[in-house]
Amino acid sequence: MRVPAAASGLIRERVIAATTGLFSHGPHPLAATLQYQGDPGLFGPDSMTWRVVGDTSVFVGGIRALIVQAAHPEVVAGVAEHSRYREDPLGRLGGTAAYVTATAFGAMPEVEWALDMVRRRHRPVRGRSHRDQPYDASYPGLSAWVHNCLTDSFLAAYRAYGSAPCSDDDADRYVAEQVRVGRLLGADPLPETGSGLSAWIESHPDIDASPGAREAIRFLSRPPLPAAVRPAYQVLFRAAAATVPPRIREIVGLGSLPGDREVGRVAVAALRWSLGASPDWRLALMRTGGAPPAGVRFREPLTATG
Repeated sequence: MRVPAAASGLIRERVIAATTGLFSHGPHPLAATLQYQGDPGLFGPDSMTWRVVGDTSVFVGGIRALIVQAAHPEVVAGVAEHSRYREDPLGRLGGTAAYVTATAFGAMPEVEWALDMVRRRHRPVRGRSHRDQPYDASYPGLSAWVHNCLTDSFLAAYRAYGSAPCSDDDADRYVAEQVRVGRLLGADPLPETGSGLSAWIESHPDIDASPGAREAIRFLSRPPLPAAVRPAYQVLFRAAAATVPPRIREIVGLGSLPGDREVGRVAVAALRWSLGASPDWRLALMRTGGAPPAGVRFREPLTATG
């Protein structure tokens, strides 16, 4: 049975409101991007970064990154002691989303703004973890863990739930592009291939179970979100958990059910139907005069004024 057009539109708008409500907090990072006509930013229309970050699977990737990052005791201690994620969970998701959006799709002034924001926020983040190891968010190794987990998570989500197949060569292109961002942050080491990146994360010598990891996963699995967005978040969380390597799931104390990937594929496909490709990707194409890849659909045409 076909859904009437009016009902279909209402469903679509509710899905959009519920899902974007998880990630859209604070000023839009590309609000002025059309002032920088012709500026490709770090990547440009032909990049894998625009494909990966512009796909709906990025919602899953963002949650997965928070899960994987929690496996590092010093990183999770820094988050627990220097962020307001318990009081403002959507704020943290929104801050991460703004940073990713600006570095992926922004013109160079917007990229520099995002990197500056991260450096400022990291400056006071220092202390000692539960195992009495020092941490400082400016340490190259800790910056590398955070950055590499983001890169690996967006790629893993895209390969599991993305709108198009992603070959090993495509994955390597994406990781090599993201190395540019990591270098600007002073992160080190920065693996340059998809397989190398995954192996570096899974075999990292510093990851271990910690009280902070258990607390983070408890919080991430059931954050105090508005009732309207809880069902959408739960599906995305389970889809993210299903792509986390077994060693890291064990470290953070996270299970995965056999059907989580299949449910995730259906959910992400439904979101793609509702949302289309990222409106930030659309803005970046308008700014650069690029054309969307075949099969990519935006909710608004590229000729709109944004």
